[in-house]
Amino acid sequence: MNCSVAQQAGKTATYTTKKTASGKIKKYFDKGMEYTRASANEKAVKEFGKALKAAPNFIDAQIQLAAVYYDMEQYAEAEVAFESAIAMDRNYKTKVLYVVGIAEMKQEKYEEAIAHFDQYMKLEKDNKSLLAKAKKYRSTSSFTLKALANKVPYEPINLGDKINTTNPEYLPTITADESVLIYTVNIGSQEDFYMSKKVDGEWQAGIPMDDINTDLNEGAQSISADGKLLVFTACNRRDGYGSCDLYFSEVVDNHWTKVANMGKEINSRAKETQPSLSADGRLIYFSSDRAGGQGGMDIWMSKRDEEGKWSLPENLGEVINTRGVDRTPFIHADGQTLYFMSDGHEGMGGSDLFFSRMENGEWGVPINMGYPINTEADEATLAISLDGKTAYLATDRNKMANRNNDIPNGKVDLDLFSFELYEAARPQPVTYVQAKVSDATTREKLASAKIEFTDLATGKRHAFSTTDSDGEFLVCLPFGKNYSLNVTKEEYIFYSENFALDGTNSLSEPFLLDIELQPIPIATAVPEGTGGTLTEGKPIILKNVFFETGSAELKTASLLELNRLKTLLTSHSNLVIRINGHTDNVGSEEDNLALSNNRAKAVYDYLVVNGINSDRLSYKGFGETRAIDDNETPEGRKLNRRTEFVVIK
Repeated sequence: MNCSVAQQAGKTATYTTKKTASGKIKKYFDKGMEYTRASANEKAVKEFGKALKAAPNFIDAQIQLAAVYYDMEQYAEAEVAFESAIAMDRNYKTKVLYVVGIAEMKQEKYEEAIAHFDQYMKLEKDNKSLLAKAKKYRSTSSFTLKALANKVPYEPINLGDKINTTNPEYLPTITADESVLIYTVNIGSQEDFYMSKKVDGEWQAGIPMDDINTDLNEGAQSISADGKLLVFTACNRRDGYGSCDLYFSEVVDNHWTKVANMGKEINSRAKETQPSLSADGRLIYFSSDRAGGQGGMDIWMSKRDEEGKWSLPENLGEVINTRGVDRTPFIHADGQTLYFMSDGHEGMGGSDLFFSRMENGEWGVPINMGYPINTEADEATLAISLDGKTAYLATDRNKMANRNNDIPNGKVDLDLFSFELYEAARPQPVTYVQAKVSDATTREKLASAKIEFTDLATGKRHAFSTTDSDGEFLVCLPFGKNYSLNVTKEEYIFYSENFALDGTNSLSEPFLLDIELQPIPIATAVPEGTGGTLTEGKPIILKNVFFETGSAELKTASLLELNRLKTLLTSHSNLVIRINGHTDNVGSEEDNLALSNNRAKAVYDYLVVNGINSDRLSYKGFGETRAIDDNETPEGRKLNRRTEFVVIK
């Protein structure tokens, strides 16, 4: 028998190679290689086995036997065969160290895998590509060891057989009030949208969205917070700009409009997919392999202006995007927490779920969501409830069962699940304001009324919108700030509201409002002393006019509201108003009367100084005499402390 001799760890190792093998041993090996090339793996195993029975130290036969086992996904057998070859000479083919490390990863033997990757990286000198892969696999193994030792809470609950079927269901999206769930169902390679509504806390049977579904595939959708705008992915359509484009449909008069392409501002000659709308519908995040990215698929973002035009998309940059595949973004309604999938950030192998928080306008380093949310397999996209406590995702029902050895068949069967998201991965909690706007006199629904929410601390606009054809709007408000609401429409007196969510409030029910706008009087007011009759309109409370405690000194946060009142008076020169001041019943009646009068005068003075003729203005304090709520509670006293105006006509 011809042998090769090598030095390993200070001792002489003797073994046979394919160059030195002869006779039957060589024939067995060559036959095994022939079967390997023909993918006849079982026969190849037998031939390599014969060669090794005749020559146990045949190193090439050990390596080829291990490779066949690896291809057959028999990783334990592959590991044993590779280890036998390494024991003969680990320097013979350094790639063996790399491949046995992967085989050990497949068996969750991460410490052994790390050791072999380290050995490979120490010995390999030339193969730069494989060295980079070994480094990544080592990182994955190291991260996985830590993740397995520090499991995150995860108890997924199947959404039930009214939604989940024998077909794959995936890509869930929900409305802000969690009353509507839209998801993709794949039936015989045909992807369509289904909708389920929650009634008495239970999801009802999903029904196909026939207004949107076609004979082509529809998928990867995002629903707006109010449930009235759907953006989704469609591929290979005649009006497309690239292989896959983003399309949209809106609810008008309780029906979905005809599907339309989002246009060349968003879509390119490349692939655009997996959109996620911000809560106010003014930002859209999506995945694309368009030019200018960091790697394969990247996450991009576009802004919509007040005229409804989308800006050219911006790449989220190298903090979020990698040289790998970064996709399925989900922007939470807090506007500052982004969830996405990536195979480029440190994880457990395949694509993991990550989240990143925005601070000072910049995205933070993504955080892996941990095991067992993430596994060695590819994980699916997330959708998170407003309060941040509930997450929805699609995952393999059989994989879930396999963790308990219940369904060992390995069949992929995607179902929709929900689970309680652990606290460290939660976004900032968010509530919402849902309102119906109507004419105070006729009760007619008012479409196209302008809605504006402002951060009272900074004076910056948080969100803007308009009422739909039903006179409705829904806007999400993250906790931690105080907001003003202003509703305007031509020929109507504006409406204001205040939402104090600066952290002193516990998470509560959403705000459901019925807003009535008062028409601006057409007739010119009758001045006093002319003999005409003067009447007063319904008081308009200035809910965003604030004073220092026990004082008539206006706070800076009041200026936005006061300037709106000034604009109203400037635009309608016939209006004559009186400013009314009111207090609660804390303190003496005399002091309260004086304070209310002084506060009304402060508003009067501001308007006069800023150009409103004093002949059109008056003021009066009523003290505690016109309470609108119970003075026995803090909430009631707060409502009673108010400044308002009435139109004199």
